[in-house]
Amino acid sequence: MQKGQIRVQTENIFPIIKKFLYSEHDIFLRELVSNAIDASQKLKTLSSIGEAKGEIGDLRIDVILDAKEKTLTISDRGVGMTQEEVDKYLNQVAFSGAEEFLNKYKDANIIGHFGLGFYSAFMVAEKVEVLTQSHNDEAPTVYWSCDGSPEFELYEVEKKDRGTKIILHLNEESKEFLEAHRVKAVLDKFCKFLPIPIYFTDIAEEKKEGDEEKPINNTSPIWVKKPSELTKEDYENFYKELYPFSETPLFWIHLNVDFPFNLTGILYFPKIKQSYEIQKDKIQLYCNQVFVTDEVKEIVPEFLMLLHGVIDSPDIPLNVSRSYLQGDPNVKKINSHITKKVADKLEEIFNKEREDFQSKWESLGLFVKYGMMTDDKFAEKANKFFVMEDTAGKFYTIDEYKTATEATQKNKEGKQIILYTTNPVQQDAYIQAATAKGYVVVKMETLVDASFINNMEMKWENTSFVRVDADIVDNLIDKQESAESVLSKEETEQLKTLFEVKPADLHVTVEVKGLSTDVAPVVATRPEFMRRMKDMAAIGGGGMMGFYGSMPDEVTLTINGNHPIYQSLLKETDTEKQQKQVRNLADLALLSQGLLKGSELTNFINRSVEMMN
Repeated sequence: MQKGQIRVQTENIFPIIKKFLYSEHDIFLRELVSNAIDASQKLKTLSSIGEAKGEIGDLRIDVILDAKEKTLTISDRGVGMTQEEVDKYLNQVAFSGAEEFLNKYKDANIIGHFGLGFYSAFMVAEKVEVLTQSHNDEAPTVYWSCDGSPEFELYEVEKKDRGTKIILHLNEESKEFLEAHRVKAVLDKFCKFLPIPIYFTDIAEEKKEGDEEKPINNTSPIWVKKPSELTKEDYENFYKELYPFSETPLFWIHLNVDFPFNLTGILYFPKIKQSYEIQKDKIQLYCNQVFVTDEVKEIVPEFLMLLHGVIDSPDIPLNVSRSYLQGDPNVKKINSHITKKVADKLEEIFNKEREDFQSKWESLGLFVKYGMMTDDKFAEKANKFFVMEDTAGKFYTIDEYKTATEATQKNKEGKQIILYTTNPVQQDAYIQAATAKGYVVVKMETLVDASFINNMEMKWENTSFVRVDADIVDNLIDKQESAESVLSKEETEQLKTLFEVKPADLHVTVEVKGLSTDVAPVVATRPEFMRRMKDMAAIGGGGMMGFYGSMPDEVTLTINGNHPIYQSLLKETDTEKQQKQVRNLADLALLSQGLLKGSELTNFINRSVEMMN
């Protein structure tokens, strides 16, 4: 029997472990089970090269809860340890000085270093016992125990089965881990896809005859398999396993890289409704099938944080708690690789199954637009498969749109004009006027489109987006093909005077033009620049946008002098009736732009009822 106390130069390491080593105490179970996995995998390796003799049998890990005894036991049938190894891996690491310890491991990738994760046990246990038998049958079985002080016991005991058993005597602060549902939840979170079967036993639970013993983990998740071995159903079933209450994903990307770094995983494109009840942090990061974190923003490009799925890489550096990524060249390479793989997959689907791609654009568009705004390399590739849907339901790539509108939609500076609508229902009159003249109006009605439009105008040369209600349709494209007004100069001035209405909080400009007789009597338009500034201010823009947000809305009322209604309105002798008719025509135009509100809207309704009477 050996007893001892190791002299240390600085304070004992256990207080450091309890306070700083791990951010969450439930990590202890992941670390201990992961060590058991490592021991089992190591035995497999030794057996394959002939260094472990005899049959290795069924490898398994058992987690046993005994609430009555206040213990939690983790046992494996792995490689085990000799007395020399116990002394090396446990004592020398555990009783190093805190300063030496932190200096030694602050930059290390700890996964695979048996010993360090083991000491997370002392976050929850007042005493830890280890019983271990090496795969080398000649070595004795070793017992080690420690109560969290610099003192330990280490001695030989009667021969036991191969492997390691760790018994945690849980402290008062950690009584939560004496509840079976709590332990199961932690195992499900961290150990769901570990490669060795894990069985959980609650000593207090009565076993029924015929109950089948089932592991709590899926030892062979599909991301460790080759894509050629998998079917569509395999991918969809695995998605249900990850996200039980989610709709079937649009499609997925299987990552399988072994050079210049190791990376496997599956990324799913989920269905996203227009309400954009988006949940980020749905991608899980694993290291050799050990769950690490679902905060993967350093690895996955920001615009793909809306994806779901798993990424597994032993090459991603982790800090001592395996919970936070550290800066490393590999992380940047992986980030770039994922971006490229996603862009290549989208382009492939677009080229091979364009109709299917377009049918999913409502959800896909969010990823693509967000990516084009935030990642220049992705934007360069996405120009080939980014599509816009027009109001008739036809889809165009940017090149196709430019080709289709080359002759009709360029302004005097030679810029290609992309006419768009943010609300096809509300802006229907403007859309009809534009499409009747052969213009193509595309839908830009999602939450990201305002930012997307501004961003793309900077990236796409000689291209300008103009909302379909920003001006009279011909003026939008700088075409001056309007008919001559049938009104005399005096009648034109009279109409201008009649229409000089001053609704609250609006800056109104009145103009009279000779438009087609099928155009509305009055058309209200808002200058593109000012409307954009006010829209951005409304969603939280500061600085100059905040300044524009405080200004009154600008609106131009264009009077269609060729509309038949003015032939009778100008001859109306009842001045009060004439003024009411004029105001109603103006209010109808303002209503089409959503600019008639509050008392102005109430007055319009009352006036309309009165005029009908």
